[in-house]
Amino acid sequence: MTLPWVEALQWVKALHIIFVTSWFAGLFYLPRIFVNLAMVPSGESAERDRLLLMSGKLYRFMLPLMIGSLVFGLWLWLGYGIGMGPGNGWMHAKLAIVLILLAYHHLCGAMLRKFRSGQMHKSHIWFRWFNEVPVLMLFGAVVLVVVKPF
Repeated sequence: MTLPWVEALQWVKALHIIFVTSWFAGLFYLPRIFVNLAMVPSGESAERDRLLLMSGKLYRFMLPLMIGSLVFGLWLWLGYGIGMGPGNGWMHAKLAIVLILLAYHHLCGAMLRKFRSGQMHKSHIWFRWFNEVPVLMLFGAVVLVVVKPF
């Protein structure tokens, strides 16, 4: 027989996974739009406007996904009582990854504002590399949570 609070935490875990997965979809795709924006030739305002509209809508959609990820993650952290003591070094590292992802998310917002104002001058190659950051963070977070190497 499962205790009610354990069953509730399973629902919270499922919601956390859904929100994180959806947030990551945005973190993967928004910089891809930036690659395309950086490749738009000057004078192609229709294509630029379409890409800016897409990126703006995606960024706004990502915000509640990020918040849901944080809320359900915190709920799990408190619900399972995962401490910060010995044997939980993986949690320190995972929280560092979460902070990096939060910074990345907000950096994407700042870049979007620069694109809108015409002040973004980085190349599409730079954005192709920038686009790899969430892939590395996802890899690290999953390994830390599943393997708990330290």
